[in-house]
Amino acid sequence: MSSAVQVLEKTTARRAAPKTAAATPPARVRPGRTSRLLGLTLRLGWRVLKPTVVIALFLALWETAPRLGLVDEVFLPRFSVVVQAFAELVASGEMWDHVSTSLTRSLSGFTLALLVAIPVGIGIAWYKPVADFLNPILELFRNTAALALLPVFILILGIGETSKVALVLYASFFPILLNTITGVRTVDPLLIKSAVSLGFGPLRLFQKVVLPAAVPSIFTGVRMAAASSILVLIAAEMVGARAGLGYLITAAQQNFQIPNMYAGILAISLLGLTFNGVLVALERRFSRWRNHS
Repeated sequence: MSSAVQVLEKTTARRAAPKTAAATPPARVRPGRTSRLLGLTLRLGWRVLKPTVVIALFLALWETAPRLGLVDEVFLPRFSVVVQAFAELVASGEMWDHVSTSLTRSLSGFTLALLVAIPVGIGIAWYKPVADFLNPILELFRNTAALALLPVFILILGIGETSKVALVLYASFFPILLNTITGVRTVDPLLIKSAVSLGFGPLRLFQKVVLPAAVPSIFTGVRMAAASSILVLIAAEMVGARAGLGYLITAAQQNFQIPNMYAGILAISLLGLTFNGVLVALERRFSRWRNHS
C-alpha cells in the first residue's frame, strides 16, 4: 500500500512540476505580419527593378537598331562600340583629364553660386528693404539667358578659366536664389507664431524654424543649378577650350570619331547622375525632420 502511495505521489509531483523551456512550443509568426513583410519586400524590389528595366530596354534598343539597319551605324554606333571607346579613353587617361577639367570648372562656379545666392535670397525674403533695392536689377538679369552672355564673358574675362567659371556662377545663381526666396517666404505662419510665443528671438527663430523649413525648397534650387552648371559649361567648352568634356565632344565630331563623341556624352550623363545622387543624399541628411514626420 505504501509503495502504491509513493508511486501516486511521484506521478502527481511530475504533473504539477512547471514545464521546462524545451517543452515550450516555438512562437509562430503571425500570418498578417508575414504578408506585410512580403509586400514591403516586393514593393522595394519593384522600385529598384523598374528603372533598371527601362534603362535596359533603352540600351537594348540602342544596341539592336544599328544591327538591324534601322539607323546608320556610322552616325549612331552600337552601344557596345561606344562602351569600348569609353573604356579606351579611360584606359589611356584622356577621359579623366577631360572629366577632371570640367568638374573643376563646374564645382568652382557652383560653389561660388551657393555662397552668394543663399545669403542674398535669405536677405531678400526676410528683409523688405533689401528686396525693394535688389529686385529690379535681379529681374533684369534673371530673364537673360546665360549662353546669350557667353560672348560678353569672353570679351571681358578672356577665353581662359575665369570666363567659364563666371558663366557657371551666373547660370547657377538664379535657380538657387529664387528657390531660397520661395522657401523662406512660404514657411508656415503657425510655426513662426508658435516659436514667437515660446520666446524665440529673431536669430533663434530663423535658425531653428525658418531655415530648416526652407531647406527642401533650397535643395530643389540647388539640384536645378547643378544641372544648369554642367549644361552651360559643356556649351562654353565647345566654343573656346582645349580640355573638358565639351571640347572632347566637339573635337571627336570634327575628326569624325563618332564613338568617342558618344563616349563623351555618356560621361556627361554619368557625371550628372552622380551630382544629383550626392545632392539627394545631402537633402535627406538635412531634411531628416521631414522624413521622420
